Amino acid sequence: MIHNRCSLVGKICLVFFILGFSNYVSADWIELVSGHKIQGEVLKQNNTHLLVDIGIEVLRIPVEQIRSRTKSEQAPNGKVPISKSKDDIYSIAELPVKSIKELARTYGEAVTLVQTSSGLGSGFIISERGYCVTNYHVVEKETRIAVTIFHRTKSGEFQRRQIKDVEIVALNPFFDLALLRIPLQKDLSFRTVYLAENDKQREGEEVFAIGNPLGLERSVSRGIVSTRNRNMQGIVYIQTTTQINPGNSGGPLFNSRGEVIGVTNMKLILGEGLGFAIPITYVKHFLNNRDAFAFDKTSPNTGYRYFDAPKRKTSDIEK
Repeated sequence: MIHNRCSLVGKICLVFFILGFSNYVSADWIELVSGHKIQGEVLKQNNTHLLVDIGIEVLRIPVEQIRSRTKSEQAPNGKVPISKSKDDIYSIAELPVKSIKELARTYGEAVTLVQTSSGLGSGFIISERGYCVTNYHVVEKETRIAVTIFHRTKSGEFQRRQIKDVEIVALNPFFDLALLRIPLQKDLSFRTVYLAENDKQREGEEVFAIGNPLGLERSVSRGIVSTRNRNMQGIVYIQTTTQINPGNSGGPLFNSRGEVIGVTNMKLILGEGLGFAIPITYVKHFLNNRDAFAFDKTSPNTGYRYFDAPKRKTSDIEK
């Protein structure tokens, strides 16, 4: 039994080298209890095992080793399958594992500097239409917001581009989330990130953050997931050893595939390596129901509408 499991792990390692070259038009993503993922065509299945064609050979995978199995449609050119939300405001993808150096270079352009008259924070662009997620406390009580985008030129260098008149679309003070919309630019297309499909990250898995701590632009910090469900005041957070400082607020927390698994929003002041992020499940709920949290320009307390109490009726006795 030990020999069979070692053989399976060895074959799985081989799978990671060939995933990028798969030519399947239709395939399954199979996640093992170990956390590894395999993509291939299921040729046969029964109560004990699956036979999966991965392109160069057929794997026999015991059913007891399978955590989940999902169907994916992949283009013949080998591109990563992408799914979008109903209103096309964000995208979800099953990305391959890469080094933090590669991922930071790829998705660094999607991370922004959010500036207000009272401070600064971070954000990340989720749509080519300019939608940008950040923390509520970054833009709290502010209406004049500017976003700085770090655009990579053909020479490979970053170019700062500040865009003003950023629109507030929705606010949720309870989950500390805000949705902004950056005006479209004629000479600039927005780089976007992909959101994780679920919150399957586990304790010990590697993660990293990109943001602007203390105004130090485009800073990258790495760590692990300390716990994925830390309860604080009735809300569950991802606790991470990734360094989070003022200015990181509103920035993305990525997994080792470059998928956003959370929004960094706070740390414990008297401790090191005690950072927290809002899980992606809350973020997607906020985005999917953003109409319920729509920003009202006429109310300084957006999300809460206060009306004058009705006038008291006078009675004959009171007269």
